[in-house]
Amino acid sequence: MLPEYYRGDSTGYRWRVATGRASAKDGASSRPAAPIDQAFPGERLGRPRLGPQSVARPGRRIAGILIDFGVSFAVYALFFFGDQWASLIIFAVLQYVFITLFSGSIGHLAAGLRVTPLRGGWCGLWRPALRTILLCLFVPAVIWDRDQRGLHDVLSGLVIVRA
Repeated sequence: MLPEYYRGDSTGYRWRVATGRASAKDGASSRPAAPIDQAFPGERLGRPRLGPQSVARPGRRIAGILIDFGVSFAVYALFFFGDQWASLIIFAVLQYVFITLFSGSIGHLAAGLRVTPLRGGWCGLWRPALRTILLCLFVPAVIWDRDQRGLHDVLSGLVIVRA
C-alpha cells in the first residue's frame, strides 16, 4: 500500500519526484532546487561566511555608495554646478572607470570591498557598463536577493566581496 502522500496520484508523478525519476516532460528541472534556507549570504555562491571573498554586508555597501555619492557631488559642485545631469554622469563615469580598472569604485575600495565576477577574475568591459547603467536607474539597487546581491549585480553577473 502507498503512503498517505502518494494516495490519489494516479499519474505516479509524486513517486517519480520523490525517487528522483521525474523527467523534463514532468516539468522537472535537471538541476536540484537550491535550498530555501542558507546559513549565510553567499553560501550557495561558494563564498566563505567571513573574511576575504565573503559577500559584502549591507553596512559596508551603504558606506561605499555614500562615499561614491560624496565624491561625485564634490566634483559636480566644483566644476559643473547648475547642470542637472552632470552629477549623474559624473557618478556613472566614476563607477565604470574604477570598477573596470581597479575592481571597485572609490567607495568600494575605501570600504575594503571589491567587485568581481561570480567565477572570479577581471570584470571585463561589458559587466561594469551594464552594472553602472542599472545602478543609475536606482530601482535595481534596492532589490536584493537572498545572497544580498542587488539586482544590478545579479543581472551583470557580479558580486561585491570583502577584500
